[in-house]
Amino acid sequence: MFESFGFENATPQQAAVLLAVLVGLVFGVFGQITKFCFRRSLVGEDRVAAAGVWLTALAFAVVGTQAAVAAGWITFDAHRFMSADLPYVAIAVGGLLFGAGMILTRGCISRLTILAGSGNLRAVLVLVVFAVVAHATLKGVFAPFRVALGSITADLGAAISLANWPGGSWFWTGLIAVAALSYAAKSGNRAGTLVMAAVIGLLVPLAWVGTGFILFDEFDPIAMESLSFTAPSSDALFWVIANSSIPAGFGVGLLGGVLAGAALASLTFGGFSWQSFETPAQTGRYLAGAALMGIGGVLAGGCTLGAGLSGVPTLSVAAIFAIVMIAVGALAMQAALKVSPAQRPAHG
Repeated sequence: MFESFGFENATPQQAAVLLAVLVGLVFGVFGQITKFCFRRSLVGEDRVAAAGVWLTALAFAVVGTQAAVAAGWITFDAHRFMSADLPYVAIAVGGLLFGAGMILTRGCISRLTILAGSGNLRAVLVLVVFAVVAHATLKGVFAPFRVALGSITADLGAAISLANWPGGSWFWTGLIAVAALSYAAKSGNRAGTLVMAAVIGLLVPLAWVGTGFILFDEFDPIAMESLSFTAPSSDALFWVIANSSIPAGFGVGLLGGVLAGAALASLTFGGFSWQSFETPAQTGRYLAGAALMGIGGVLAGGCTLGAGLSGVPTLSVAAIFAIVMIAVGALAMQAALKVSPAQRPAHG
């Protein structure tokens, strides 16, 4: 398929990086304007409106992704989300850790990437620590812990996908989309905000189709990917320090595009502001949260975008379980902190 689109002067991997940059730019711009954030949809003072934005994006991501599957452009049969052996302990622990971490840092990793592009130095430090810890969990000192938890599985067989449940893929796609859009319609958001949220959601199937169909080349295969920040953060860290020997991939392009898009939007529409830590205690809190998200994102199989916005549209039970556990971890940490809004650090 790759050759038929006339990419004579680029490899599939190079074209994937360009696609990722463009996807990241759009996500960065609209994410900055809409303040797109899963944490805000759970515990923010404006959580109803924030949830409306997030659920609108999810609805369009689910419908778009399943439409691409129905058209025969992509399939998730061999994707890691569809492994019959569900590592339920790793996902549960990882989700809880990630959710707790994003409360401590006052933003999931996708939101913090956008904030980093708008001048927030707290978010920049969190991104670096998150990437280091995620890489250590994937391939470093925390890898034995990951392997040990991942070895505890439950065999779900074909039931790992909602597409194989009673009703089939379109029943569950419609149920998710209708429920999400019904909530969004009552969330009090302006129509323009929901339109931008819909565009964010459509970036998910665009990336799946782009990497899994348009850029597919059986002689030079690349991974089918969509919006995600855990593995890409690890890849970006490695690429930054060793780019002469490691080529950039989709994840590197995506992070670069998001940072650039957020910077462009904040400089154009207002919102760019240099911010840093106010107290040592705040610094410690953010570092702890970054570490928890780094470990948790790997164990859970993704962040609020990788397992949530991109994972749920695959209709994977593993992805749905992961985003539910992230939400549980966030709510539990929020309850444990018992800090009034006035005492929390000013950070969106």
